[in-house]
Order: sequence, then structure tokens, then C-alpha cells
Amino acid sequence: MKEILNITFRLTVSCLLAAVVMGSTFIITNNAKKHNEHVREERVMYSLLGYGEQNPAPESLHMHEVYRYVVAEAGSQFIGYLLPTAASAEAPFVFVVLDLNGKMAWQKPVDVEEDKVREKEDRDQAIIAAIGPGKDITFAEQTIIVTDGDERVAYLMGGKFQGFKVLIAVMMAMDPNYTLMGFEVLEHEEDPGLGAEIEQDYFQNQFKDKPFEVLKGLDVVKEPLPSEYEKALEGELSETETEKMMDKYREQDIYALTGATISSKLVTDGLKGIGKKFAYRLDTLDVVLKEQQIAVSF
Repeated sequence: MKEILNITFRLTVSCLLAAVVMGSTFIITNNAKKHNEHVREERVMYSLLGYGEQNPAPESLHMHEVYRYVVAEAGSQFIGYLLPTAASAEAPFVFVVLDLNGKMAWQKPVDVEEDKVREKEDRDQAIIAAIGPGKDITFAEQTIIVTDGDERVAYLMGGKFQGFKVLIAVMMAMDPNYTLMGFEVLEHEEDPGLGAEIEQDYFQNQFKDKPFEVLKGLDVVKEPLPSEYEKALEGELSETETEKMMDKYREQDIYALTGATISSKLVTDGLKGIGKKFAYRLDTLDVVLKEQQIAVSF
């Protein structure tokens, strides 16, 4: 009996030690994964803004994170925005809630540290503590408003849309007039040599600097990509020649990838959808912020 208890004890200790090791490994690996994802997204964001190792962003450049939520209360739905406030505000964040007609419903100050607001669990808890019981919140998306000094210079937004097989995840940038500055594919499972070409410069650069009015009606054409235009898209021409060629095609539709018209169309429609929704929502939010004189950091 004593030997059985001894064996049982040893097995229990071994299992506990194994659990601790596995748990610690998972935490370390998961934290490393999150860090790597954050570093990659940060690199993509600065790249879309035109910055990199050879051209670092100025210290005056700031990124203001905006979190959109769906708020449910007493059978009704609202749209909530967690916004960073100006330095003079009573709390570092404010939760501004609009009805489905885009009108102000209510607002609450949210006291949460900036380094914790990026973690969904901490962010949700802070919002719930601020707005009180009887309301449910569901996180929808995050966007970033980029400022240089007191001026807005760009907007960054992530999004997902249906690809040929699975969802395609992208990061895109727009200027203050909602002109598409560019986009980057973050995740996809399109077919190699066909739909996977959505990662290539000659496809992605076709969208660069498309004005908002053009973007809203953008479509794809199933025609060969003109050779001189392709050279400009691939950066093989001089800066002057490239600008001239881009101006020529700026208001034209997107040339579909050879053998991957569906992927080309899905990306085009996906970017249109993200851009149009973002512009409408931000315009609506800006009107409310101005009318209610809510002091935000951007």
C-alpha cells in the first residue's frame, strides 16, 4: 500500500510539473506570437505611410487608436466608439455611443491605461465598468487616425473579406480626403501563381492614389496589363515617368490578374467596401464630436 501511494504521489508531481512546463511554454510562445504580429503590423502601417528604415517617421507623427463596438441595450442596438481624449479631459478615453441614425445617444469617460487598452479583455472590462450594467458590448474593429502635429495625415484600417477560398486579411491606408494610399495583404490562401499574385506590386500598386470617387465605383477589366504601366507599377521607370504613367491610369479600373479574375474582383470589392464604410462612419462620428464638443486627441 505504501509503495502504491508513493507511485501515485510521484505521478501526481510529474503531471503537475509537466502542466506547469506546458503552460509556461504556451504563455511564452503566445506572447512571442502576439509580439511578432504587432511588429509586423507596425512595419506594414509605417510602410503604407511611406516610412521605413531609410526614411523614419518624424517624432511629431502620432497614431490614435479608435475601437468600434456594437452596443445592445433593452432590445436596441447602438454603435460605440472608444476614443482617446485630449490632455485636458477627465479620463484618457471616452466611450461615445451613437444610435443607428448616427445621432448622439450618450457618452461615458473610460479610465484605462494606454498600454492596457490594446488588450481586448482589459479594454472590454474598462468599458463595462464605465457604462454600467444592463448593456452588452461586442468588439467590431479597430482603426487608426494618424496625425502630424495638429493635422490629420492618414487613416489606417484593417479588414477581412471573402477570397476565392477563405478570407483575405488586409491593411489599407487612406489620406484625409479618403484617397486610397495603398494596401498590404496580411493573410490569404489564394492559389499560387494565380490568385496569390494579389501580393505582387504590379497588382497592389494599381490601387495606389485612387481618389475616393474613383474607388467607390472601381471595377476590374479582363485585359492584358499594358507593358509600360506594368513597368511603372514595378518601379522600373524613373520617378518622373512613373508619376506620368500613374496619372494616366489613376481614374481607370483595375487590370485583373491573368487567370485570377475572381480573386482580382474580390480584392477590389473588398477594398471598396472597407473604404466606403470607414468614410461614412468617420464622417458621421466627426459631426457628433463637433456638435457635442467632445475633446479627442485627433
